[in-house]
Amino acid sequence: IRSRLFDSVEAALRLSDGYMNVDVIGGQTLNFSEYYACPKCGFTVGEMEPRLFSFNAPFGACPDCDGLGVKLSVDEDLVIPDKSKTLAEGAVAPWKNSKYYGGMLKQACAALKISMDKPYKKLTKRQRNIILHGSDKAIKFNVTGDFGVNDTTKPFEGVMNNVERRYRRPMSKFMRDVMRKYMTELTCSTCHGKRLNEKALAVKVMGKDIAEASDLSIDKALKFFKSVKLDKQGTMIAKPILKEVCDRLTFLNNVGLDYLTLSRSANTLSGGEAQRIRLATQIGSNLSGVMYVLDEPSIGLHQRDNDRLIASLKKMRDLGNSLIVVEHDEETMRQADYIVDMGPGAGAYGGKVMAVGTPKEIEKNPKSLTGQYLSGKKFVPVPLKRRKGNGKKITITGAAENNLKNIKVDFPLGKFIVVTGVSGSGKSTLVNMILKRALAQKLNNNSTKPGKYKSIRGYNNIEKIIDIDQSPIGRTPRSNPATYTSVFDDIRTLFAQTNEAKLRGYTKARFSFNVKGGRCEACHGDGIIKIEMNFLPDVYVPCKVCHGTRYNSETLEVTYRKKNIAQVLDMTISEACKFFKNIPKIARKLQTIVDVGLGYVKLGQSATTLSGGEAQRMKLAAELQKLSTGKNFYILDEPTTGLHTDDIKRLLEVLQRLVDEGNTVLIIEHNLDIIKNADWLIDLGPEGGDGGGTVVATGTPEHVAQVKESYTGQYLKPVLERDTRLTKEAQKQKS
Repeated sequence: IRSRLFDSVEAALRLSDGYMNVDVIGGQTLNFSEYYACPKCGFTVGEMEPRLFSFNAPFGACPDCDGLGVKLSVDEDLVIPDKSKTLAEGAVAPWKNSKYYGGMLKQACAALKISMDKPYKKLTKRQRNIILHGSDKAIKFNVTGDFGVNDTTKPFEGVMNNVERRYRRPMSKFMRDVMRKYMTELTCSTCHGKRLNEKALAVKVMGKDIAEASDLSIDKALKFFKSVKLDKQGTMIAKPILKEVCDRLTFLNNVGLDYLTLSRSANTLSGGEAQRIRLATQIGSNLSGVMYVLDEPSIGLHQRDNDRLIASLKKMRDLGNSLIVVEHDEETMRQADYIVDMGPGAGAYGGKVMAVGTPKEIEKNPKSLTGQYLSGKKFVPVPLKRRKGNGKKITITGAAENNLKNIKVDFPLGKFIVVTGVSGSGKSTLVNMILKRALAQKLNNNSTKPGKYKSIRGYNNIEKIIDIDQSPIGRTPRSNPATYTSVFDDIRTLFAQTNEAKLRGYTKARFSFNVKGGRCEACHGDGIIKIEMNFLPDVYVPCKVCHGTRYNSETLEVTYRKKNIAQVLDMTISEACKFFKNIPKIARKLQTIVDVGLGYVKLGQSATTLSGGEAQRMKLAAELQKLSTGKNFYILDEPTTGLHTDDIKRLLEVLQRLVDEGNTVLIIEHNLDIIKNADWLIDLGPEGGDGGGTVVATGTPEHVAQVKESYTGQYLKPVLERDTRLTKEAQKQKS
């Protein structure tokens, strides 16, 4: 009977192309397939391979978005940014300044009986749909364009179709870039952002497909994979795989990255997060006898997460490795076995070993500036009175982007505000994605779309928003601190006013290395010559004619106080400040750069060689030079990156000066020296990722330090008590 059954099954599958129905006597009909397919609908998965679950491989990627999870589409909110405007007032942003499309819209509205003078939001749903997506009705258009009068009869295209067409088939790259401003990346409607095709998503473990598992935060993913239960055979197969997965997730969790999701795009990670991911892979290797070099791994870390990072570093040390860490963080220094303190200053003023030894030995060394801060001989003072502000505020309601939980946040104006919280609690989302973009949209008509929020009020109480970020101050070696802060214009004017320059008929343009006349033409004012090495990296060598000075010999013959223009550019900003002390206009601008702690940078130093923190402080110096109206709103994201405690002290003085003028300064920060100096704290959390996104505490540092639920408050309290006592003692000694 068994052999007859086998023969029948084999024959049935052969005749029916792999599908078979079996009628059970007195029971149900059973359906079978030999192709990993559903016998009812025919859906087939095919043979399981690792590449099936990769969105980077065509075999597994969603065919509609090519594995990206998003598609570039025209965004209605960008096309109609202000729905309270009428069509006549320019509600349709892409056609606002176009005579041709403006005329076409006017004639279409007349033909389709749509009011041009009614606010867009008050038009009917059908009328709004016509404006956006067009109409099938043929309309006679007679409009004037760039190529004369266009007299034609055709259906109205609609603004969104128009933008899509002009982006996909542009007349020029410029037009494509213009249309790109009205488009945004929207979730793919086929895979719903999961990036994979339906076959890959059909495979599930414990009720989750691979995309759902990847969308879990690292701490939740760790719990999920530890809870996987399989049958006896499945357990034997999966045991080594699950162990490896759980080990790797544990390493990521231990370096303070528990809030990140596994599917997080690499280009959205901060430098500190990327560094800690690499660190986690090294911890997982369990190697010994290796020397690791880490450059400021604490960047972007809350003190709570920093403690976990230090524990991971110690674990690597205990395995028999050596760790060299470049760091300014006080707790990291206190936990070190050995410290090498460099100084005494920065740039040209540094380069010497000031002290070596254990943290206790460094504290006792009078030559070490770092030691003086560790011992408490020097400290960042605490303001004994907090500003009351001007009584006005900006309010964001319904903030719900990423992990934010539909929160309402007040930003009091005329104060020094610091947004705090553990890593991944939603600080950057609230400030950079919602507040900054919403203000830029309202005040500057910026087209960048903010994150999800319901409303913003009080923005009319400020005149402009100034974002001082860490992007480079120049993309080419021609840009430098002198040109960026415009002090070079004043210096060139000064050289043009010398007797020698007047005798030769030189104007200020003669002393620019960007134009012909005074510059060296052999290197076109670069000071260096690029030698292309074909398959090797390009090599840069000093120009043989000007020897790197950038100027020709005639220009260099003109001097001011025995210094030519090239020698002035080679000065540090501190040296230049003393050199030009009798020229108030120049000295004032240079002093602002010294005030932000960049006196060691050379005037003519290439902008591309400045770090992100240096570039940010250079922007801050440029802002300080301008006359303030007292109604500016400054935003800075972790400006203490790469700063010694002494530099932080100077930075605080500059920021407080901006607030004293009536401006509002908002900073995202983990550094306790900055936090304790705030007038107002907004603490988000309580955890990172899904466990964050709520307002844990708001108020003065003294108030937040008393909130038990706040991790920031827990770490702030002892620091605030110690430094408040030291500040009061210092004031008594002065008096």
